[in-house]
Amino acid sequence: MTRPDWRTLALGAALALSVAAALQPEIEAKRATYDVVAFVDVTGSMMARDYGGSGAPQSRLDAVKARLSTAVGRLPCGSRFGLGVFTERRVFLLFEPMETCRGFSAIAGAIAGLDWRMAWEGDSRISAGLFRAIEMAAGLGADVVFLTDGQEAPPLRADLSDPFEGEKGKVKGLIVGVGGTELVPIPKFDDFGRESGFFSMSDVPQASRLGPPPEGAEERPGYNARNAPFGEMPEGDEHLTSVREPYLRQLAGETGLGYARLAEPDALAAAIATNANPRPIAVPVDLSPIPAALALIALAALYGAPLTAGLRRRRAAAKGAS
Repeated sequence: MTRPDWRTLALGAALALSVAAALQPEIEAKRATYDVVAFVDVTGSMMARDYGGSGAPQSRLDAVKARLSTAVGRLPCGSRFGLGVFTERRVFLLFEPMETCRGFSAIAGAIAGLDWRMAWEGDSRISAGLFRAIEMAAGLGADVVFLTDGQEAPPLRADLSDPFEGEKGKVKGLIVGVGGTELVPIPKFDDFGRESGFFSMSDVPQASRLGPPPEGAEERPGYNARNAPFGEMPEGDEHLTSVREPYLRQLAGETGLGYARLAEPDALAAAIATNANPRPIAVPVDLSPIPAALALIALAALYGAPLTAGLRRRRAAAKGAS
């Protein structure tokens, strides 16, 4: 019986390996996945443009939309992602966490649809919104990602505190600081949604008028016990905005969350994975690339060996002729 030569064996191996690859063999393996709900600040200061350089500045909200959807795509399949918005003192859940790979088109479409017009109030109490976001995420069994520039409107009063009453660190997650460190103006829009300039100092409360008047208010300029118990409004720069990083770091420390500045999608996905709670699940791992690669090697050997031998003969013949 004639033994088949190596070329026949190589061709048969390539055929068998190709069939094996076409069958798409799989095994189950444990993979770390993440369940997160992201709440995006849609208040007015998020329309300030301090991303993208001086040539084509991008608003903070647009920067979040561009980076967040791509970062979600970087999370491992099997992870789940939900989305909500924040304004005033509350958060609103747009949809509960769904699987990121199968539902990516819907997730990306919802993120792209975020708009400042979703804000139902002009105020912005960051701490209250964050605490409610943590509470909502806990009810969903998920971790929280809170994206904001940290600007309170009206500004916080130093004599009044809003402490976190939940269990520190029970809910994992991340506060993402959005915006540059330099003060920039905040765009103003008319009733038809058209930009009409920028807020001025007189348009924005420069100090809080919430709660009882502080001690010593009667000594302030313009004080009137009935009509102006806080005195006259002081001058300030609350009509300008920058990321309030020290304040956001303080909130992260109080709640047990991590903190990161808004970065490129890979860095944002890594920050989410670092600060969220990994949830190992069994996922199918496709093994078809292995037999496909081996089949390619067999074909390369089958057709490459004669070519290499022919080149060697030509080189030898050229050397003999010389």
